[in-house]
Amino acid sequence: MKLDGATFLLQWATGGLAFLWVTTRRREVSLGYGWLLRGVYGVMALAAVALFATQELTTARSLAFASAIGVVTFTAVALAVSVVRRGAGVRGRVELRAERQARVAAMVGRVPDDATADEGAPRAEFPPALDLIAPALGALGLLAAAVFAGGPYALAALRLLVGAAFLGAISDAMLLGHWYLVQPGLRRDALKDLVRWTAIVWPFEVAVFLWPVGMVQVIDSTVSDGYHGLLGWIWIACAVTTIALIGLTWLALKERYYSAVMAATGLLYLAILTAFGTDLIARAVLRP
Repeated sequence: MKLDGATFLLQWATGGLAFLWVTTRRREVSLGYGWLLRGVYGVMALAAVALFATQELTTARSLAFASAIGVVTFTAVALAVSVVRRGAGVRGRVELRAERQARVAAMVGRVPDDATADEGAPRAEFPPALDLIAPALGALGLLAAAVFAGGPYALAALRLLVGAAFLGAISDAMLLGHWYLVQPGLRRDALKDLVRWTAIVWPFEVAVFLWPVGMVQVIDSTVSDGYHGLLGWIWIACAVTTIALIGLTWLALKERYYSAVMAATGLLYLAILTAFGTDLIARAVLRP
């Protein structure tokens, strides 16, 4: 499978934006988190556009190129709408703040401020569904990129789509873990959701690269990696270490102390390195 920079950036941006919606749909994380991720993945998609523009634009590459432009465009649209509607805030966050203020007021024996209720009044809030358009276009681009990725089309398409979900989920989880420094009162459910999704996608990520011709053929030297199968064993180490780190992250998030979130974020840092090893080593070795 060809390791193409433009395709990889489009893949990463697509997965990251898809799992941004998984978080924004909860309406609990502040708007700044969405601004951060749309900015990061929008730049990645823009870099993919620039790289595709330097390549020979066959029909498949032209479709992937157009898809990358669409990702950049609709990521920018979602970002602009979020900024314009920032005054409405995030409903879940407002409700959580009101709930906690009421609890504190009850504990100290005073009536909560009526102004809190006004904060939760219905207003034109950012619609999370806007975050789905860009990754949907990105997925179409990855289906086009599978034509020139190398190997059987169906297998190449699965590897690109599953890899996008895998890298996107774990990248967003790490970034969200850091966001707790900005929004320390945030419930852990949003982070647990991304960690859970990473664990769900992991077996599919491993399976699509084991499917022949895959990493099994690298380990038994049917496919040469230039190191007598060593890269195959490193790939196995990366895959196993990734799910082990995800498991430790889940256990860390069960601890009640705030420091547990920071510990989980540190574990996710390490998991990103091994997750990228799981995806990129396989794609580099299984080149056409």
